[in-house]
This record gives sequence, structure tokens and C-alpha cells, in this order.
Amino acid sequence: MKEIDKNDYDYDLPADRIAQYPVNDRDRSQLLIYKDNKIIKDIFRNLHDYLPRDSLLVFNNTRVIRARILFQKETGANVEILCLEPLSPFDYSLSFSSKESVEWKCIIGNLKKWKGGILTTPFKYNANTYKLCAERLQSLGEAWCIRFSWDCSEISFGEVLEITGHIPLPPYINREDQVQDIERYQTVYSRIKGSVAAPTAGLHFTDHVFEKIKSGGIKTVELTLHVGAGTFQPVKARNIYEHEMHCEHFLTDARTIEMVIENQGKVIPVGTTSVRTLESLYWLGVKLIQNPSDSFLNLSLGQWEAYEMATNISVKESLGALLNYINERNLTCLQAATSIMIVPGYEFRITNGMITNFHQPRSTLLFLISAWTGIKWKDIYNFALENSFRFLSYGDSSLLLK
Repeated sequence: MKEIDKNDYDYDLPADRIAQYPVNDRDRSQLLIYKDNKIIKDIFRNLHDYLPRDSLLVFNNTRVIRARILFQKETGANVEILCLEPLSPFDYSLSFSSKESVEWKCIIGNLKKWKGGILTTPFKYNANTYKLCAERLQSLGEAWCIRFSWDCSEISFGEVLEITGHIPLPPYINREDQVQDIERYQTVYSRIKGSVAAPTAGLHFTDHVFEKIKSGGIKTVELTLHVGAGTFQPVKARNIYEHEMHCEHFLTDARTIEMVIENQGKVIPVGTTSVRTLESLYWLGVKLIQNPSDSFLNLSLGQWEAYEMATNISVKESLGALLNYINERNLTCLQAATSIMIVPGYEFRITNGMITNFHQPRSTLLFLISAWTGIKWKDIYNFALENSFRFLSYGDSSLLLK
């Protein structure tokens, strides 16, 4: 890892190849298929023709929240607050349902204009006008702890965000969010609120696609990883070992883990977030087995832990340890956090293929793709560029099989 240079994972991405809007029909986006060292193209609507029989698709059902809140000071200066994750209450559902003040970890845009005091922005509810207040409490590195309060006890913080917030489009989409983004920057199966970025590999799925894969004997399960803004964080250090990976929270239930165990060798995650979650599950199980005396009240996986644990523990044993953990504590789901950074040289434990969009040059997501395809990522991306594929969040898709 210490010898991996980010510049080896660079390519020329013209600005006009970065999709600024989604295609009219989700499943009419282009699909690149990489299989048996061959590359072909089709449309996503025909995905079922290329999936191995009896595959298990794993979806991230997180839902994007309207995390961008715009405030205007009396001086006229604009300040933007991007909500990243809840701090108090710490639980997402409790924070969204709270009708009292909440505290969130946030990134502040135009911070220099906010020297102190409380920011306010008006909003309407049931024909009445109220105000949302933001108070800066303390620095959290590049982020801040912000306390939000509002003068309407009838509605929750989640409802306040729905009224006042904006869809947090990625920085490379050079426009303001529009009405269509409310629907199109969500997957059709999104359910659990918490992401500030969409798991974009799933944006192409439609009811038609689900019907086709189901009729073809393809099984599906869901898990939840809340995508953070760190997914867009550029790798600034030349050596990627010096890059600090963002931490993301996820949860899954016993049924999903059991399905993964039963379908070893056939597991295809939809999106890099699902890949990172599944691979993290394996290593968390290894940690439980190797450290049975630890309570692990807060299950988490560090950025490089997976590379430091020498093990011959099978997937069945590892995930079995997680099932025992759930059952012994009578948990409805397993909650954990991961900072895993998957780079070339990583040995995939659960992933047997992946569905994913096309990612930015020199990004952690491109490192993950290279870890899966090896040097072939260059051929794949050159093919996409030469065949008019659209790139990044609202762009086209790929199915990458060994």
C-alpha cells in the first residue's frame, strides 16, 4: 500500500462527460459489461441477461436527506450548512423524529461570514411562518457541531429538513438542485433516511428491471449504509496510505447475513457502498472470533485493519460469529461503522461481482474498482470514454464480473 501512487489511477475526464442530469428513463442508461476479460455494452434494462444464474444482489436501501440548509445573514451574506450525521441524539431515527433541539456534525460553507451568533431561516407550515435556528457549538476538525432548534413543537427535525433543506447534489454537478432531483437522486427502493449522497449504482433500477431479475431466479436482499460527504473527498496525498478515509455507519439484519452465507460465490453488491459494507462484515466477524473477550459495544472497522489481520477464517465462520452476536443480544439488527479503504492488493472475501457507475480520477472509489479488476480498469474506462458513456453520479452503469 505504501508504494501505491494516486497518479497511477488518473485519466482524462472531459467536463462534458460528467452527467449533469439523469437520463429520462432510469433503465435506459447505458450498461458496460466486463466479463471473461471482454467488454461489451448494452442498456441497463437488459441487466438480467448478464447476471449469473442464482446470483444474490445486495442493495443499499439508504435514503438521501435534504441535508443542505441555506441561511442568509442580515448583512446579506449566504451561509450553507451541510448536515453529515447526528450527534445528539446519536441515532438517526431518534434525531429525525425529535421535536426538540438536535445536534449534528456539519460542514459549513462560507464559514468566514459566520463569525458568531445564531443563524435563522424562515419556513412555512400549515400556513404559518416559523424559523429554524442554527448555533455553532464546537469545531470537529474540518466540520462543526451545530445545534438546530425551531419554534414549532408540532413537527420533527426530519419534517423541518423536508421543508427547509435542499437535495445535496455532488460538487461536480454544476447547478442548483431542481424539483426532479427530489425523485431522481433517490433509488426507487430507498427507505432508511440518513445519506447525504445517493448510492448511485442503484439509480438505474426500475420495477421492470426487478421483475426481470426475479423471473430469472436472481435473489435480492437489502442492507443500509448511510453515505457521507467523504465519498467525494479528493485524495490529496500522493501516497494513498496517507489519505484519511471517512467513516460511515451501516446496519443489517440476521436474514441478510444468512442469505449471504447461503449464497457464497454468487454475491453481487449493487454499488461500492454495498461492497464496503459486505467486506466490512467479514472483518468484523473475524474481530469477534479473534477477540472473544471484548464486548464490542461499538462494532467498528478501521481504515487499514483488514490488511493487518492475518486470517484463514472462512466467510461462513466469520458471518456466523456476527449471527451469534445478534442472537445473544436479542438485536433486531446489527449496527456498526466502517472506515475500510479498499485498494489494489486487497483480497475480496464476499464480493463476487459488482454493479457500479464510473468514478472520478484518483478517487478512493476508483482504487476500489482497480482492486477488483486489476489493471483492466484502464481498458474499461477507455471503452466507456470511446463509446459515449456518461460518468459519475447521474451517469451510466457497469457490471464487473471476474
